[in-house]
Amino acid sequence: MIKIVEQAAEKAGGIVELSRQLGIKHNSMYCWNRVPAEHVLKIENITGVSRHEIRPDVFGDAPRKKR
Repeated sequence: MIKIVEQAAEKAGGIVELSRQLGIKHNSMYCWNRVPAEHVLKIENITGVSRHEIRPDVFGDAPRKKR
């Protein structure tokens, strides 16, 4: 399983709980090489893990905070 999914699952209360909230079978998450784009925003809402961390290739780097 990819590291970002492990981190998200930990914040969601486990891989089974995260997959339940996403409406998918948890076994499918073990096959991911990257999080499918259609799940990124759901995972962000469930766990608070930024879309920029989950899929920087789609969402780019996180915006810098203004000082």
